Amino acid sequence: MSQEIKAQKGDLVRVHYVGKFQGGRVFDTSMEKEAIKAGIYNPSRDYKPLSVIIGKGQVIPGFEEALIGMRLNEEKEVIVPPSKGYGAKGNHPLAGKTLVFRIKMVEIKREKV
Repeated sequence: MSQEIKAQKGDLVRVHYVGKFQGGRVFDTSMEKEAIKAGIYNPSRDYKPLSVIIGKGQVIPGFEEALIGMRLNEEKEVIVPPSKGYGAKGNHPLAGKTLVFRIKMVEIKREKV
């Protein structure tokens, strides 16, 4: 039964992810071994799944949209254009960039109604 739950708005989900630029260079990840492999390891960071409540705008829109409909243990790769990322321009270092995320759903918690 729980395998069939699909993430939806209002769910608290936990995901592992790797964020890359289109050329393949990793800029962020929730996984320690990926960070080490990519040369971006930060010993003061806590590498663990990212918790997101879908629909609360806690992550960029393209990332949040990708979570909707995912099942437990499902992995997907999603391409996020600037319009669904950090915007076409602005002060954010990732503004104007198309980003590629590999996402793995590790937990889905639904509020009991």
